[in-house]
Amino acid sequence: MKNYYYFLGVEPDASTDDIRRAYRKLSLKYHPDKNGNDPFFEKRFREIQEAYEILTDEEKRLHFDRAISEQTRTTTYTLPPSIKNFSINKVRVSKGEEIIISWQTNNADTVKILPFGLVAPYGEKKIKITEFKNGKFHIVLQAMNTVISKSAVKGITITEVSEYSRETQHSPINPAPLPSRNTSKKIRAQHQFLRIFIALIFILIALFFILRG
Repeated sequence: MKNYYYFLGVEPDASTDDIRRAYRKLSLKYHPDKNGNDPFFEKRFREIQEAYEILTDEEKRLHFDRAISEQTRTTTYTLPPSIKNFSINKVRVSKGEEIIISWQTNNADTVKILPFGLVAPYGEKKIKITEFKNGKFHIVLQAMNTVISKSAVKGITITEVSEYSRETQHSPINPAPLPSRNTSKKIRAQHQFLRIFIALIFILIALFFILRG
């Protein structure tokens, strides 16, 4: 069963005014028009609306509270939640670059990926990081079993890479190759020949002056 109090981030004893304030805040954050009509945000927005409709109707809220209470008493779903997998395909990205988040949880009835909001207990999602703080972006997975009020949390930090650094990484400057052994022998032979040639020039000049004298 969905926990509508958790969806809106309010306590079970929250007043109707508290519920309305939470709804207004979250509906602005997850409204599809402000998020490029992303299906992820559309689903979150529908869940927030559903929670608001149930919890602001006195009769529906009473029925929901009874159902939650009954579930707490009879459920065998009492194991603590755990995170089996939480990963991304890149940990170094440039601003606006797309990444893929993958996750899988166990024994969790409510799962959030912050700062993006509620998600299914397992899945995969493509996102774009558009803002970094001090060159970092933090993603947190929170898996919660609301029946026993236990949660598991895991985080990932993404590092910003500038476009210049990325171009450098993909186009490295190759150092000049070291001369081979055969090439070194040729160079030494050429130097030795040059020394002999210069010495012969000096000898010829000396002979020339001797013969003239």
